[in-house]
Amino acid sequence: MDALSAYSAGSLVLIFAGAFIIGLAKAGLKGIDMLNVTLMALVFGGKASTGIVLPLLCIADIAAVRYYNRHAQWKHFWKLVPWMAIGILIGVYAGKDMNEAIFRKIMAAIIIGTVIIMLFMEFRRSINVPSHPLFAAGTGMVAGITTMLGNLAGAFSNLYFLAMRLPKNDFIGTAAWLFLVINLFKLPFQVLYWKNITASSLQIDLLLLPALALGFWTGLKIVQRIKDEHYRKVVIILTLIGAILIFFKK
Repeated sequence: MDALSAYSAGSLVLIFAGAFIIGLAKAGLKGIDMLNVTLMALVFGGKASTGIVLPLLCIADIAAVRYYNRHAQWKHFWKLVPWMAIGILIGVYAGKDMNEAIFRKIMAAIIIGTVIIMLFMEFRRSINVPSHPLFAAGTGMVAGITTMLGNLAGAFSNLYFLAMRLPKNDFIGTAAWLFLVINLFKLPFQVLYWKNITASSLQIDLLLLPALALGFWTGLKIVQRIKDEHYRKVVIILTLIGAILIFFKK
């Protein structure tokens, strides 16, 4: 484990837990991925952690697409993906030299705001879904910016899919394709422009693959047991927990 030999036992626990949580999230436990963001940032720092996490996300996205492919709702995919791509381009420029303290504060504020909106929507119990094109455009663009700055687009895609009231498997299947495309789109920017994906970071990723695979398998088993009518509540609760941890992280 040469690539991880410089880290303490406590840091190694956080790193492997982060990889395990990525697997859980990509298997369908949406919202829990923000715990991974917090854990990885604690060890590697805010922006550096995105270079460790992104290749793992791509691998887990491929697994999710293979498993949930038939459930994808393409009309929602095409509503979001162009705007997310634009947001990523904005994030590439804005985030390259961003101060990490500011970076964490922005992440926390954005996620808390998202959770408040989701809770408001849930308590209203409205069956109407937003139909204005600006909703998809705005959600997609902010998701693109935040995915580049900290792999946090999940909170905003959750907001969109919750608002659309997609059934559990449609939610997961559409998100799987969306993030496979978006994360592959991000790769060259982080390799060539931010330069935070390196041979050393890829060695760490290789060692984390067993934890990622175990998390994905465990996530599939858990998601299968969650009924459709309870899935929305699970996503909101997990997103809220992640938002609180990010907000209070020193």
